[in-house]
Amino acid sequence: MNFRKREVARRIFSYEFNRSTYRIQPEEDKAPVYVLTPLGMRCNRVFVVGALLDKEEVKPDSGVWRIRVADPTGAFRGYVGRFQTDALDSLMEIEPPELVAIVAKVRVIERDGRLFPALRPESISVVDSETRDYWIYETSKRTLERIRRMEEKADEDCKLAWQIYNPNLNEFRQVVKQALATLLEEFELVGEKEEEFEEKEEFEELEEELEFEEEEWDLTDILGE
Repeated sequence: MNFRKREVARRIFSYEFNRSTYRIQPEEDKAPVYVLTPLGMRCNRVFVVGALLDKEEVKPDSGVWRIRVADPTGAFRGYVGRFQTDALDSLMEIEPPELVAIVAKVRVIERDGRLFPALRPESISVVDSETRDYWIYETSKRTLERIRRMEEKADEDCKLAWQIYNPNLNEFRQVVKQALATLLEEFELVGEKEEEFEEKEEFEELEEELEFEEEEWDLTDILGE
């Protein structure tokens, strides 16, 4: 029997996610469909943390709920239906606004000739602000890594992303700074750094300021792995 390895849930900000519309369909039968992001990451599942702003049943008694989850760069949109029983049961117990962590499959929906990426949550958990802050920290780090790989055209996915999206990498750098600014404000560090810093140095400096420790954060239950 052929058991397929579960896809890793990637961390991604909504700004990058909402611009990800290119689907990669492997030729192998029943292989997972991936979405290629503008920064050259292919993903099938994602791990996001943010504020659940609202939930709304698409149609009365349809059993399908539309959700909107905000991070510092924008908002994810997703749909939870009766086939995602764990996620739906959790959603029914949560009243917005509330901080949540979501592990979700990625779907691209076509409507009126336009493509829209959306979450299809597998699990939804209420979390605290520390978990949200650490997610912002880690997602910022991963995003900067992807920007550097795009600059280097490090692999075929990066080259394909250049062809499909031709992204403005400076915009994505600004998005990371915007996200990190929310942490700096929370830790009362705004104003302590007045100098401009280069992108290659900025995260190392921010790591020293924020002083996050990996072992302080137990995400096992949230990830559901």
